[in-house]
Amino acid sequence: MNKSIRRRAGLSLTAVAVVAAVSACGGEDAKNGAETKLQSGAEVTKVLKAAYQKTEEAKSAKVEMVATMPDSAAFGGGGEMKLSGVMGWDPMMMDMTMSGGGLKMTPGAPEQVRMVWLDNAMYMDTGAAAAKEMDGKRWLKIDLKSLAEQSGSAALQKQLTGSLDSMDQSPAEQIAMLLESKSIKHVGAAKVDGVDTQHYKGTISLEEMLEKNDSLVLGEKERAQLLKGLKGTGISSYSTQLWVNKDGLPVKTDLSMKTPEGVVTMVTNYSDYGAKASVKAPPAAETFDFGRIMEKLGEGMKGLGV
Repeated sequence: MNKSIRRRAGLSLTAVAVVAAVSACGGEDAKNGAETKLQSGAEVTKVLKAAYQKTEEAKSAKVEMVATMPDSAAFGGGGEMKLSGVMGWDPMMMDMTMSGGGLKMTPGAPEQVRMVWLDNAMYMDTGAAAAKEMDGKRWLKIDLKSLAEQSGSAALQKQLTGSLDSMDQSPAEQIAMLLESKSIKHVGAAKVDGVDTQHYKGTISLEEMLEKNDSLVLGEKERAQLLKGLKGTGISSYSTQLWVNKDGLPVKTDLSMKTPEGVVTMVTNYSDYGAKASVKAPPAAETFDFGRIMEKLGEGMKGLGV
């Protein structure tokens, strides 16, 4: 079996795992000089409900993200992976550049890869060298629903379709998850990249979310979709930190998620809310379907008697 085909498959699934686990580029998180009166529970709820509404209406933002993953096969060898670009929600779309993490663990992989997510499919620019192995096409298309059906494995189908559901998470939904927490609290004033913010945090388990029958901001359908995505990824709990600016918009989130493979952390900085997310899929003539790679892998395994 062609080793380059196996590398391409591994790199592609690593990208899916990282984005699905989706969402520090830094900045200081120091308190302002003067002590700030902490908000009451009612005030925290009021502020975050307003932040949810504003974020939901913004529809898009520029994103800088750092994800730290456990050293497991499911995450392509783990390590730190960086993503930057633009993200839109309702509908979900993104145009990101990815570097680090599994790319470093994959022989022959480029230092960075551009990824486009649109209409429930991911497109990866694998570079000119890889195009030689894909009929001269440098863009790899990964359709998770199709891939799940092709696998013939109920467990893999559940994992892949769960990843698809979890992709559709905006920063507004991260606020919604924080509002689900009984431990939610106001930490105080802080600066993030020189911007004055208010800092909030809370922890909630998937079990607690399932036991709760309503949401302060999500409708029944939206909440059911969110829970479906979380169950599909195997995440058991979330610890969320959120920094909100004077306009009531998140400038930074810090998520720590417990998964069967270990803890995944994602620190994300947001800016330019409402910036047009002009995400376009590559021309069909320049894309190669990931399903064909999986078919070749299957043929190779059969040839080895597996």
